[in-house]
Amino acid sequence: MLRTTRPHRARKVLLITTASVVGVVTLALGVVLTVGGIFVPATYLQPWAASYSAQFEDARLKVASQALLAPSGHNMQPWTITLDAADSDVLYLFADPTRLSPAVDPLARQLLVSQGTFLEYLSVSAAHLGYAATFDLFPNGEYDETDLEASMSVLPVARITLAADAQAVAPDFDALFLSDTNRAPYTDAPLTATQTDQLTALSRDGATLQVLSAEQDRAALAAFGVEGTLIETEFAAATAESATVFHSTEGAKNDARSGFAVEGQGTSGFMKYLLQGLITIVPSLNGEEAGAKSAIAMTQAGVDHTAAYGLISTAGNTRTEQVQAGMLFAQFSLRARSLGLVMQPLSQVLQEYPTMAVPYQAIHEQYAPHGETIQMLVRVGTPTVEYPTSMRRDATDLVHIP
Repeated sequence: MLRTTRPHRARKVLLITTASVVGVVTLALGVVLTVGGIFVPATYLQPWAASYSAQFEDARLKVASQALLAPSGHNMQPWTITLDAADSDVLYLFADPTRLSPAVDPLARQLLVSQGTFLEYLSVSAAHLGYAATFDLFPNGEYDETDLEASMSVLPVARITLAADAQAVAPDFDALFLSDTNRAPYTDAPLTATQTDQLTALSRDGATLQVLSAEQDRAALAAFGVEGTLIETEFAAATAESATVFHSTEGAKNDARSGFAVEGQGTSGFMKYLLQGLITIVPSLNGEEAGAKSAIAMTQAGVDHTAAYGLISTAGNTRTEQVQAGMLFAQFSLRARSLGLVMQPLSQVLQEYPTMAVPYQAIHEQYAPHGETIQMLVRVGTPTVEYPTSMRRDATDLVHIP
């Protein structure tokens, strides 16, 4: 009798212990997922729906609501629009000086490039709706560089006019709704001659695009990409700036609707909520050292599997040229996605703070030997994974009433 009772009791104890452990783990997992926001609606993703613009009757708001899907430096979305009260076909785009990134973008060059991405996306959206969008850049004059923030508040980047155009076409419209950045390693498939030709043909007055796939160029630009990332992670002001715009829960993302989140690492679905919960509960998991190691490792893995690089350059570095470079970058990004390609900006090496000066000069000596300014460096290739979309502001938040 004792021989049968003891094993039975042992099994019972084991079952109770196992059930208790499973219960504790399940409870802990539930807490982590709840903190990570698994039950919170992601309103910050609403603008990515193709139907989002339908809520607006004003054509200007319709196109602006799709233009805000454009990529921007640090995903800060530094845009403000004003609707012309006297002309229902006209709106004005302003740079938002409250969304500057002074550590990594001390000259506000990237912010002006981001104005160009907005304009190009708006142009594509307008064409899809049957309008031609024309842009008059800096219609009231360029900024007073000695008082930049004040100038940005009162001087528009562009006067935008919409005109009905039955001939308007938007071949890259569907690409508006795809993620603009993919940081994962790409396949080893080279770009086809057709893909390369279609992309390089996008060069326009004011900005030129090179697509470089030769082995020596890929090696050199990969090294610049890694070096730039390393230097940025060692620049305390840059890491502090990034930390202030990183949002680790769904609630925080719904409030901010701009900046960084775990989606930037390609994390989605269940793992997104799990990671968000963990780093909220244990912030050191996403501390400065961990973040630096992750950024460097991701960049190295990415450049090790990259078919080509794109360089966007301008003859000078005026504010108008910066905007034109942004327009070309957005067109490049959209066309690449239409061709089944993806890209990732690696423009840290082009940032203008002192510790980046040596590689900045080196890349310009090698790839802009006639004094041009390289405005963008991106890696391009065929994706291995689909990347999630990132936070976007509500279109009405962009509207400023003077």
